[in-house]
Amino acid sequence: MSEKVYERDFNSELEFVTSRSGGPGGQNVNKVNTKVTLRFDLSASQLLDDEEKAKIADKLANKISNDNILIVTSEAGRSQLKNKEEAIRKFYDLLKKAFKVKKKRKATKPSKAAVEKRLKAKQKQSEKKQQRQNKDF
Repeated sequence: MSEKVYERDFNSELEFVTSRSGGPGGQNVNKVNTKVTLRFDLSASQLLDDEEKAKIADKLANKISNDNILIVTSEAGRSQLKNKEEAIRKFYDLLKKAFKVKKKRKATKPSKAAVEKRLKAKQKQSEKKQQRQNKDF
């Protein structure tokens, strides 16, 4: 796997569906199909091997339908072209997210000075409370 998955050209496997966008916009919203839905059939992809497909299916499960299709929508822009470009950008961002390797957490412990400081603060608080108890009213 020398080439990163999200650097491959998936344009031949992407399917676009347009529909009317919601929200404000007046006549433009009522007449023009500006919302773009990008559909990527994970199981039919020729560019991904089975291991990569499984990883995408696992990491992006909430974006994948029961038919094993990855769905990305965009309706932010007022033009269909801008929304199509935005949907493609979101698709590649999702692929990057799916294949990003998480850093392993290194266990650390507090320094001696920090431990000492905490214990001194506890001792000071304890003495303060002891003094309150010793007062006779």
